[in-house]
Amino acid sequence: MHFTRLGGFDDDREVPIIVRGEGCHVYDAHGRRYLDGLSALFCVNAGHGREELGEAAAAQVRELGFFQAWAHAHPPVIELAERVAALAPGDLNRVFFTSGGSEAVESALKLARAFHRARGDAQRTKVIARRYAYHGTSLGALGATGIPQFRTQFEPLAPGGCHVPNTNAYRRAAEEDPLSCADAIEERILFEGPDTVAAVLLEPVQNAGGCLTPPPGYFQRVREICDRHGVLLISDEVICSWGRLGEYFGCQRYGYQPDMITTAKGLTSAYAPMGAVIASDRLAEPFLADGAMFAHGFTFGGHPLCAAVALANLDIFEREDLCGQVRAREGELREALERLYDIPAVGDVRGDGFFYAIELVADQETKARFPAARVKEIVATLPGELLARGLLTRVDDRAGDPLVLLCPPLIAGPEEYEEILAALRPTLEQI
Repeated sequence: MHFTRLGGFDDDREVPIIVRGEGCHVYDAHGRRYLDGLSALFCVNAGHGREELGEAAAAQVRELGFFQAWAHAHPPVIELAERVAALAPGDLNRVFFTSGGSEAVESALKLARAFHRARGDAQRTKVIARRYAYHGTSLGALGATGIPQFRTQFEPLAPGGCHVPNTNAYRRAAEEDPLSCADAIEERILFEGPDTVAAVLLEPVQNAGGCLTPPPGYFQRVREICDRHGVLLISDEVICSWGRLGEYFGCQRYGYQPDMITTAKGLTSAYAPMGAVIASDRLAEPFLADGAMFAHGFTFGGHPLCAAVALANLDIFEREDLCGQVRAREGELREALERLYDIPAVGDVRGDGFFYAIELVADQETKARFPAARVKEIVATLPGELLARGLLTRVDDRAGDPLVLLCPPLIAGPEEYEEILAALRPTLEQI
């Protein structure tokens, strides 16, 4: 199993086997029903049990089960590329399909290097990301990932990864400038040498560390810094696109224009594995001349079945206005979660859209952290207790503090919010 402590399962603790999904809920092999509070890893945005997505896949199989996108094309991938480009902001009109998020980030980093090299700047190889940010597991993407425990098993990593402070407002000193974390990016560029830095890689809302939202003006300043030093800005939206923050893309939520967007997960609502890099026309130019090539690809990039599912998924988004639903209901979700502040262990409730985290503390007034041993105990026991109360979600401690992540399908409403609270309240009160 992926990212799982395999020794945690024995004769007394069985592997949860999920056999069916419907709407915001899933069912295990024993018939028990759970609210999917994590959208099955931040990605089943349209909800479970969407038969039309399976029907779209079946129809595509009857027409063309597979053909590669290497010097060929097929109708569903052409239509999907046009549709994605039309939804993306500005001149992000070039779409390179992958099988998932790590591949998308890997592709974006390679495209950044290749673009600079084609322009005579081959020394621009470094990428600046944030501490505790997760950007994927392939070696290139892992070099950008800022979570130490995910890196140490696989070192040495691909060179060039540099890390700067993130936007954790809850842990920021009161006297600190909220935009100092943006200025730290420029300081790192200058320290590394501007002519060696290829790209800055940022999530609109940083997942690891617990839904770290940007302060007002953050991304605008980062955009100015990147432009000043000739550095590309990559918006890593593997989680934050396709309605998660109430817009098709998270950069639209915060009003900035990246040079590339990486995306996956919600593109198909995870009914088929697919990701993409969406790049500006400017980045494509060096590869359009005769004899030029972006020498990179994947066998299953642009798979016709996945493209057909993605098109059907976008039909659902448009027909049901899922982005509009998130914008209309995100305040209700926030209000519901903030009712937990009467529990002393709840330190911070933060996030945007349908993407929230609850940080747990030893003392609410002073923000005192739990000792490391207690954090380990909380992270080990809390998921099982929530599962027993019918809630599937993630309890994390990547940044050293225990966090409960809430990321329901975009079709969730007040009934589901109350169901989340019914599981969370008694569990958090025990802490």
